[in-house]
Amino acid sequence: MRQAVLYIIMFVSLLLASCSSSEKEYKIGVSQCSEDIWRNWQNAEMRMEANFHDGVDLLFTVAYDNSERQILQIDSLVTAGIDLLIVAPNQLSSVSPAIDRAYDRGIPVIVFERKTDSPKYTAFVSADNYEMGHQMGEFIVSDLGGSGQVMEILGLRGSSPADERHKGFIDALSQAPGVEVVATLQGDWTEETAYRAVKDFAGDLSAVDFVFGHNDRTALGARKAFSEDSLFASRQLPMPLFCGIDGLPGADGGIQQVRDSLLDATYIYPTRGDLLLQLAIDILDGKPFEKETQLKSALVTSDNANVLLLESEEVMRQAQTLERLHQRASGYLQQLSAQRTITLLAIGIIILLSMLVVALWLYFRQRTRIQRERTQMEHEQLDFYTRAAHELRTPLTLIEGPLSQLDQTSVIRQADGEASRLFEIVRRNTANLSELVNRILDQSLIPSSQEIASSADTPTDVQPVDSLPIAATDGEKGGLLLIVDDNADIRTYLRTILQPHYQLLEAADGQEGLSIATEQVPDLVVSDVMMPVMNGLDFCQKLKENMVTSHIPVILLTARALSQHQIEGYQSGADAYITKPFQADLLLARIYNLLKSRKVLKNLWEKTVQQLTDRSTDALGKAVENPESPEGTSSNTFLARFKGVVEEKMADSDLSVEEIGSELGLSRVQLYRKVKALTGLSPVELLRKARLDSAQQLLVSSDLSISEVAYKVGFSSPSYFSKCFKDEFGVVPGDIRNVSGK
Repeated sequence: MRQAVLYIIMFVSLLLASCSSSEKEYKIGVSQCSEDIWRNWQNAEMRMEANFHDGVDLLFTVAYDNSERQILQIDSLVTAGIDLLIVAPNQLSSVSPAIDRAYDRGIPVIVFERKTDSPKYTAFVSADNYEMGHQMGEFIVSDLGGSGQVMEILGLRGSSPADERHKGFIDALSQAPGVEVVATLQGDWTEETAYRAVKDFAGDLSAVDFVFGHNDRTALGARKAFSEDSLFASRQLPMPLFCGIDGLPGADGGIQQVRDSLLDATYIYPTRGDLLLQLAIDILDGKPFEKETQLKSALVTSDNANVLLLESEEVMRQAQTLERLHQRASGYLQQLSAQRTITLLAIGIIILLSMLVVALWLYFRQRTRIQRERTQMEHEQLDFYTRAAHELRTPLTLIEGPLSQLDQTSVIRQADGEASRLFEIVRRNTANLSELVNRILDQSLIPSSQEIASSADTPTDVQPVDSLPIAATDGEKGGLLLIVDDNADIRTYLRTILQPHYQLLEAADGQEGLSIATEQVPDLVVSDVMMPVMNGLDFCQKLKENMVTSHIPVILLTARALSQHQIEGYQSGADAYITKPFQADLLLARIYNLLKSRKVLKNLWEKTVQQLTDRSTDALGKAVENPESPEGTSSNTFLARFKGVVEEKMADSDLSVEEIGSELGLSRVQLYRKVKALTGLSPVELLRKARLDSAQQLLVSSDLSISEVAYKVGFSSPSYFSKCFKDEFGVVPGDIRNVSGK
């Protein structure tokens, strides 16, 4: 089998190697000097063009107009192993050393849009920035009729486009003596910088007839600053004219801004990301290429803006369609490639798997048979142990328990020497027999003896039962207990232990015990596990699922001593698990502690109910909404339902316990015992307390009269209401009303 798996791995590796693409893969780094709509459009064009070339990986970086950052980014791209670098230098000379390092390592370099002062580049792509500046200057001269004052906002200091556009602009204006440049403000291609430059301008803005921004964003920034000037904002003076360069298509592009009269003109500065990427592929593929590429450009005015915008929108639509088609075609090609690879793999794997199937089938069939036999054997051993433990430990319980009780009687203690010795012999040999039975049962199982729970299950700190205050005061017994066991002798023995301290009910199986528990609602249940009709685990689970009996503590008393048996018991909802044979004082201590804990929780609930200084909610609401409520979720659900019935019918003075029980699906006895067990109060007391709490809130928060409040909370007599109110709160209703100022 190991050799077969090795063969499969080798075969799959060969198939994958044979299916790998033989096409070249190129990693192209793109270093943008800044981020703006023009460069985002250019990047998108490069990505779109890359869709037509398999194996092209584009890595983009942005320097955000920071030369030092761009130098680090270029060096990082080189370290990443790029095959070609496309770079727009932030400034003419500052980034040149990083470009030279890339070029010297044999990496082709395409410089686009902005120049470098180094000759170390493979190709250069740009529009004629001097011509753009010159064309915009001629347009302004023509538009002003040869006379006027102009403000120029420069691009980033030291960048070649800014220098060339300024030179072309000034040369054009020098041909028109009537046009004067009144201000040349420094910007950095951003709208905010142009806005601030105009805001900080100390000259007279009202003298400016035309504003030329080196790109559309600076022109818009200047327009914003002019529009906030008081003379222009109040329309005392007409706004000057504005023009820029970029002329991008699409929403918020320069062409749309001219159409919408935000700009009076712009000059299309072509992005041509597709051309850049095609040039890069040609260089990498060793194809012929032009070292210097001059991009075509055009002036945009209100005369042609709408046509150009429509054309650009159509181009964008077609580009998006092509992108979707490319994505779909790529998906088809990937599916085809995957299917071809899967087919080749399947052929080889099927051949090898066909050889393995029979061997694996035989192996797993043999293993399954052995496992099934082992599991069956373990189940049989466990079943034998469980039955043997039940059959042996139950009689031992009936021997050890009575002997222990007899040992405490005055008859045995005062017996003569002969009788005392005989009793000691019986007691000692019974203990030896119990130890021997436990040892035999432990060794007859596959699990280690560490899994067997202590048969005594007796904590080291259990007191002598005589010191426990089990019985109630005034001679009353401590509560109502239900004994459920199919062995009559065990029930008799338990009766002798418990009857002096508690009232008792008995049942011979789980079904009978469930019926009695539902009807009588005892305070605690002691149940065997192995019983006919319904075993103790099912009985405990059904008891905990029933709303009437869910609060009743359950002690499972059984010969099943394995830890897994105890886990099953606790998972069924048991509160304690005692294995046979057991000590009478242990059982009494467990019962006492459970009832005591329940009483503590009940007192805590009563205390919560009686804390009436903050009347933000009623007595029942406090218990139901209190996250530290003494009962679990099922009991809180019961109290919530009880609260709902009381609130709905509170105004009914004839509301009875029977009617509340009917709404909850309980008899009068079941309702009384359930409410009493959870709260320590009877349903009548709890109903009266809820009515008085509600009345107290109404007296403080409403303008109802005392009589109206009494009737509203269900009292048929205002005088009786006043008496009950004073008994509860120590003051009459009128005093509460006076204190609150109502």
